[in-house]
Amino acid sequence: MAKLLCVYCSSSRHLDPRYYEGAEVVGRSMVANGWGLVYGGGNTGLMGSVARSVKESGGHVVGVIPDFMKERELAYEQADELITVDSMRERKKVMEERASAFLALPGGIGTLEELAEIMTLRYINRLNKPVVVYNHHGYYDDLLRFFERMTAERFKSKGLGDIYAVANDEPGIWPLLESPAHFEADAIWKQRA
Repeated sequence: MAKLLCVYCSSSRHLDPRYYEGAEVVGRSMVANGWGLVYGGGNTGLMGSVARSVKESGGHVVGVIPDFMKERELAYEQADELITVDSMRERKKVMEERASAFLALPGGIGTLEELAEIMTLRYINRLNKPVVVYNHHGYYDDLLRFFERMTAERFKSKGLGDIYAVANDEPGIWPLLESPAHFEADAIWKQRA
């Protein structure tokens, strides 16, 4: 089975069409680059676009969805594996364990929360897997500037920028997943001491 890429992204049905198209391109390219998908299990928004394009391209799709979302008929039933969990926390844990790397497409507060948690785990040396932010159409420009300010004002050490990579176009994603930036958590903790 292909290694699994955990994709965090929006479930909204009301986005500019370019974001759905971009998610479909990412899904097809995942399969072409040897990746399967592990994600939140939904059938709407960018989540649905990525899952369908991975599946249609012959890739392996693992959805992880809480009971209460499945009951609302939001699950992508065509997934190769559809894992039902009790809570959002359990969902994130299963995705984290199954994934070989993480990719954030444009999304809302849920995507931001997932990205922040996985970055935190990498920062405190509890996870050593690549994390890539896909800055599609400059969607994450303001967040990336905020990270720069966080570092400049010393709320985080300079090593913050080493725990994730940024791709500004789809072809730029794949090399970043294969050759992630070097990050030494221990060096960061020594700087803070």
